[in-house]
Amino acid sequence: MTAPRAAFLAPAMADALARYLARKQGLAGASANTIAAYATDLRGFLGFMAQHLGGLDSPRALGTITQSDMRAWMADARGRELSARALARKLSAVRGFARFVADETGIDISAILATRAPKHARGLPRPLSASDARDVLDTVALQTTADWAGLRDMAVVTLLYGCGLRVSEALSLTGRDAPLPDVLRMTGKGGRERLVPVLPVARRAVDDYLRACPHPMAPDLPLFRAMRGGPLDRRHIARVMEATRMQLGLPASATPHALRHSFATHLLAKGGDLRAIQELLGHASLRSTQVYTAVDTTRLMDVYDAAHPRARG
Repeated sequence: MTAPRAAFLAPAMADALARYLARKQGLAGASANTIAAYATDLRGFLGFMAQHLGGLDSPRALGTITQSDMRAWMADARGRELSARALARKLSAVRGFARFVADETGIDISAILATRAPKHARGLPRPLSASDARDVLDTVALQTTADWAGLRDMAVVTLLYGCGLRVSEALSLTGRDAPLPDVLRMTGKGGRERLVPVLPVARRAVDDYLRACPHPMAPDLPLFRAMRGGPLDRRHIARVMEATRMQLGLPASATPHALRHSFATHLLAKGGDLRAIQELLGHASLRSTQVYTAVDTTRLMDVYDAAHPRARG
């Protein structure tokens, strides 16, 4: 797959993009990671159009883009083996920026807005089974030679599975959060706050780590520390999970985020209320949570087929 073309933006276009991203971050409360993704997507689009059209000197030039131009951009993206889902995300970013420019300048962006995203099947989350999740918790601490670091990794993973936290949320905890309270107030995507009950097993895992951690703890310092005392990097958790799943013979889908999926799926299987799970996960829409009902049904049918291979044939 070839790399996307570099985007060298005209000053006026670069200024409009910077203002749009600042507004997105300020008004919509988008996270730094989301803003960075928007910037990458939009620079790629504008860079393509500048080359395709022979220039894109000002934001008003977006009004000259035709549906044929949009199809050329989408064909270029698909030619770089971009998935339909990723292209749909990029198109959403382009539409948002185009609306922003249109509001400022009054240009016609109907060609951009009329462009349809490619259809894609929404993939189901791939949670671990309850026994595999327990095996991960029992094994993850063995992937490092320092005992305190093993306790740290187990504490992080326990928060992912036991509380449904995102990796970024677990790593955002500071010394101010220790010892963990009965309920954590977390700020997730879009600046949405939610209350997350902390299970005793998660609290004990964090307490065990804190007692062994060789680095001084302070309210404004990260709770989870790297070997030299700096903040723990999410890539470390990904590497630890990779080593753990290889040791246990688990599939590549057994990622840190899969533990959050497992949290939701196992709650639902135990009779958890969908609305309550939505609140615990911090989903803005119930549609995002309803995907776990499909996961639970799929797993149920897999068990049924395994037990009764001729029942439906």
